[in-house]
Amino acid sequence: MWAVRAAVRPGFWLFRVARGCGAQRAAPPLSPCPERALAAFRGGLGCPEGRGGGGRGPRADGRRSRTGGKEGEEEPEAAEEEEKEEEELLRRDPLLPAGTQRVCLVHPDVKWGPGKPPGTRAEWQVVEAQALVHTLDGWSVVHTVVVPTKTPDRKLVFGRGTLERLTEKIRGSPEITAVFLNVERMAAPTKKELEAAWGVRVFDRFMVVLHIFRCNARTKEARLQVALAELPLLRSHLKNNVAHLGGRGRDSRHIMGSGESFMQVQERLLKDKEAKIRKALDRLRRKRLLLGQQRRRREFPVVSVVGYTNCGKTTLIKALTGDAAIQPRDQLFATLDVTAHAGSLPSRVTVIYMDTIGFLSQLPHSLVESFSATLEDVGHSDLIVHVRDVSHPETELQKASVLSALRTLQLPRPLLDCMVEVPNKVDLVPGYIPAEPGAVAVSALLGLGLEELKARLEEAILRATGRRVLTLRVGLAGPQLSWLHQEATVQAVDVKPEAGVADVKVIISDSAYGRFRKLFPG
Repeated sequence: MWAVRAAVRPGFWLFRVARGCGAQRAAPPLSPCPERALAAFRGGLGCPEGRGGGGRGPRADGRRSRTGGKEGEEEPEAAEEEEKEEEELLRRDPLLPAGTQRVCLVHPDVKWGPGKPPGTRAEWQVVEAQALVHTLDGWSVVHTVVVPTKTPDRKLVFGRGTLERLTEKIRGSPEITAVFLNVERMAAPTKKELEAAWGVRVFDRFMVVLHIFRCNARTKEARLQVALAELPLLRSHLKNNVAHLGGRGRDSRHIMGSGESFMQVQERLLKDKEAKIRKALDRLRRKRLLLGQQRRRREFPVVSVVGYTNCGKTTLIKALTGDAAIQPRDQLFATLDVTAHAGSLPSRVTVIYMDTIGFLSQLPHSLVESFSATLEDVGHSDLIVHVRDVSHPETELQKASVLSALRTLQLPRPLLDCMVEVPNKVDLVPGYIPAEPGAVAVSALLGLGLEELKARLEEAILRATGRRVLTLRVGLAGPQLSWLHQEATVQAVDVKPEAGVADVKVIISDSAYGRFRKLFPG
């Protein structure tokens, strides 16, 4: 897969979600029933059941309430107007042609100069590019051409001789219906001239990834973020269309009596659209923060699962939770919306696993910027689990990519320091032993190493949330046992009837234990 450019491109990621490792807080009792805990969690989020592998995740926008007098509510008519406006913003023309497409993948291989990507090989960049194409329904790669180049940023990417040879090959292959040029972003004039030379549509990574995002986005917030990321493309098309008119659209006056040129009108409309999208996203963000406060009051430990795209995050969550509704898919960006899944640790503590969007190298800045808000909640999780595909030849570069992206989120330092690394797919690497201290190697697909991982997660969660395991002796006649059931997670009760006491094994926070000692001294 494309190599990760972590060392030189800190802005090439994409991903998703949920408190600070160092923040120790009071903890009401945790439900030993994952289903009830998840229902309560989703109730706090105001969203339907989340599913893995591209299913609907927790709604970030929430649903309005028609009851009055509560914080964060809106008048029904105003909310309906906002919803209608948001849906209007999401009406867009197709980005890529529908139906079957037989693609010629052209990869410019920069072998020297400042544009050469460090630490990777062209063959793995091509593999990742092929995976992107195959993610699109009905699309297949029928030819792959790796072309050495020194200046991939020139107008037509290649030199004259190379371009002529490519043109001859593409025009001489009637089975080719489109070209995927494996560059980050083409300028509109470049795209126009290459399409004229080759006689087929030409797409870059920006277009392909954006289309995949549009197809996989489920929640309104994710769809609005995709719409925001499309605006630079619309502006580029507008400039290209005006240039095609020979500048007449730019100079034309008195459009509908406004005194504006065609170009000025279109630019103003795009600017208005961007402002409306940002306003809608801000509304959804405020609702998410409010619902997040409600969720945090429930005090369910939250684990954000992050990793390079297609590393097996969703498969691991399915293995940890046993949730049969989760359906992982072997494709890039199968998960785009936030999804929540409840599972139990060995101590019967219920935790919420948040599936997040996968990271990818060399993504255009506008895509990164559009989805950065989705990742704000990662900083509010109790623990981050970094899943790695150790069977991938460029696993170390992928790791560097993810870590670089996480650092750009400005997460709390304690949260990053206590991150648990999980090398996945070890069944494909015989004899694999993690080099990193504290890493737990697993095969999520085969269930290898899961018990060790659960024990490691439990240790990290208890430490991050200020909980500990204690055995307390309480009197059977008093209210202590009932209080512990309400304020802590009771693991076991060993009754000693002859003494009128019981030894109660509990998971309890430091603050709750302090209250217990104050209420029941001695």
